[in-house]
Amino acid sequence: MTAYAGLHPYYGDLHSHCGISYGHGSLASALLNARQQLDFCSVTGHALWPDMPKPEPAIQHIVDFHHKGFARLRKVWDEVQRITAAFHRDGEFVTFLSFEMHSCADGDRTILYNGARGKLLDAVDLADLQHQLRDLGTDVLAFPHHIGYKRGQRGINWATFDSAVEPLVEIISMHGCSEADEAPRPFLHSMGPSDYSSTLQYGLTQGHIAGVIGSTDHHSAHPGSYGHGRTGIWAQARTRAALWEALWARRTYALTGDRIALQFAVNDQPMGAIIPDAARRELSFHVIGGAPLDCVDIVKNGTLLRRFSPVYAVDRVARTPLHTKLLLEVGWGTRGVPVDWRVRFGLSAGRLMAVEPRFRGPELVAPREAVTAADRGHHVSYWTHAQGLAVAFETVTYGNPNTATPATQGICLEVEAPEDAEVWAEINGREIRFALRDLMAGARAGRLGKIDSPAYRFHRAPRWWELDWRDTFEDRAATDEDAVYYLRVRQANDQWAWSSPIWVRAS
Repeated sequence: MTAYAGLHPYYGDLHSHCGISYGHGSLASALLNARQQLDFCSVTGHALWPDMPKPEPAIQHIVDFHHKGFARLRKVWDEVQRITAAFHRDGEFVTFLSFEMHSCADGDRTILYNGARGKLLDAVDLADLQHQLRDLGTDVLAFPHHIGYKRGQRGINWATFDSAVEPLVEIISMHGCSEADEAPRPFLHSMGPSDYSSTLQYGLTQGHIAGVIGSTDHHSAHPGSYGHGRTGIWAQARTRAALWEALWARRTYALTGDRIALQFAVNDQPMGAIIPDAARRELSFHVIGGAPLDCVDIVKNGTLLRRFSPVYAVDRVARTPLHTKLLLEVGWGTRGVPVDWRVRFGLSAGRLMAVEPRFRGPELVAPREAVTAADRGHHVSYWTHAQGLAVAFETVTYGNPNTATPATQGICLEVEAPEDAEVWAEINGREIRFALRDLMAGARAGRLGKIDSPAYRFHRAPRWWELDWRDTFEDRAATDEDAVYYLRVRQANDQWAWSSPIWVRAS
């Protein structure tokens, strides 16, 4: 797709937390964790809340921890800048400085600097903040997050959104999904449910221009914690300058977890573009999933325009060698009981093309929640290439906290291999081997002991056509009308992705 020629997908988290304000874990631990599985990162400090509710007994604890967190951030701000700068390496791992402002009236904002240095701003309301951002220019931007909460209750107020300083909105995080009225990942936090007038689709109907991102909003020093939200960026290089240019151009997309490579274009213009109308509107997409794709949706003006499903996938030729993704997942066992994992994972023949860690941090979004990993430190997962076609990783799990919330750890290998190759692992001293052709038939699982003991799962190895879909078609219903299009992806493992919109201006 020529709209993305010369660009590469990079994955990161621009809004997560640790103990620099309120939260858990050090900034250094957070960035060490991020460096294990992300290309770029920003660890955000909570800084101010101009319209904080007045203290009363029922919410006194909320008022107190916010005031303490804000004071802590101002005390350590110089150190935050120093550490953020120390971890930055253009071409390897990119860091950005950020802080957060709460607002009951207009919704919370993350303020992101193009670099590791910046002023911790103060403001009396959102309008004041936006005025200061305009004065600072394009080396700083803001984006609203957990926008789906009801207006007046820290959800977005679209009437005060300003795309001149806010090119992006965060639509997925630990709080939930803000795409539409009915969406995956419901809002379950004590802050309340989502509201239609705070969703992305509502904002688009009001004519707003905004790209989309995902973030974890994680509070225990684990940026990119798997399944909680991430951002994909199409940029020329893994450098701060290239990523910053792509943020302002809105060549961004929101992810729940898996590294889904998502390209979407209208008349050969990429996501985030504003384009004039033409005689034909040609829509194109190319999606490479992290697991088998379940559907790819084209949404136009808030309504489903076309859906692609596995029935549509036509390139079902059996290719040799097999191109696939191998996922090993570890965890389960008794709730709250720590298990240390030492794993080597690889295959006997073929080619190892890419490694995708899928590491999680503790399931925390509020500062008063307990940290089960506190006595183990916050840097609990890391991986490295082992000899040959293998990786080694160490991690810790604590069992799944309930029957609806996964707390497993995993790593995914993209490989090319003959079907008679062996997939093998050494898991806490135990050796397991499967023929690749057996994993193509279905997943294989096992335990380290008897019932309720820790367990592992080798996921099914899909055919490449299950992961790689593309198509081009014409929107024949388009006749001299303004329109906004975006792409939505759902995988069979319930991981999702959303492209930034493309706006067509007929007028």
